[in-house]
Amino acid sequence: MTRHLLVIGAQRCGTTALQRVLEAHPDIAMARPSRPEPKVFLSAEHAGRGLDWYRSTYFAHATTESLLAEKSTSYLEDPAAARRAADVLGHPTIVVQLRDPVARAISNWRFSREHGAEQRPLDEALRENLRGPRDWDAGASSVSPFAYLERGHYVDLLKPWVECFGEEVHVRFLEDVISGQQTPAGLYETLGVHPAADEDEEPTHRDQVDPVNASVGPEPVPDGALRALLREHFADSDARLSQWLGRPLPWARP
Repeated sequence: MTRHLLVIGAQRCGTTALQRVLEAHPDIAMARPSRPEPKVFLSAEHAGRGLDWYRSTYFAHATTESLLAEKSTSYLEDPAAARRAADVLGHPTIVVQLRDPVARAISNWRFSREHGAEQRPLDEALRENLRGPRDWDAGASSVSPFAYLERGHYVDLLKPWVECFGEEVHVRFLEDVISGQQTPAGLYETLGVHPAADEDEEPTHRDQVDPVNASVGPEPVPDGALRALLREHFADSDARLSQWLGRPLPWARP
């Protein structure tokens, strides 16, 4: 039976490397083209074209694979995307990869800066974001390039996905991938596909952590006072995420 997988985010959390690990498995077919990301379920019109259109448009290359997988990181930010996906795909498996929201915000700022969307210095951009969202051109991108803090409220963004898919929502953390606590074999087990028959074909730990869209050079660091404000900003969201998962978050572990 053919099943579906959606990697729904989050942006700047190592999901492109995650896609590479998924592509390496012979039972998994990733949507093509992968760039730009399909983002089918951001659009009621596209989702309304149905399952046959979805498969023929993005998985015409698939042959014997049992799992058809799409990565569109903007899905996490659209509460309507979950219901659209459920209407078309039924009961797909959902994977979301997260990271320390402060580190994610810094990486997001740097990405926006390098792509010409952001001109403000890091501290100025983050302090302004603490006061509220910034307007953006919806015609230029599907989501705001300035939502540095909004994207880090993971537990709120996950709510519609959990409501639709329950235990089929699987949360990974980039920090655990980097430390080796989350492995390709463990991911494959979660997805219900067998490990590679040939160990030489199994993705390595390096395949999970090699940055694909990384910036060059070290990440900038906000000043100490601003970092404290950012930690305070995310404290409630982090606590609720930890409670829902029933385990400490990697960036909050002693």
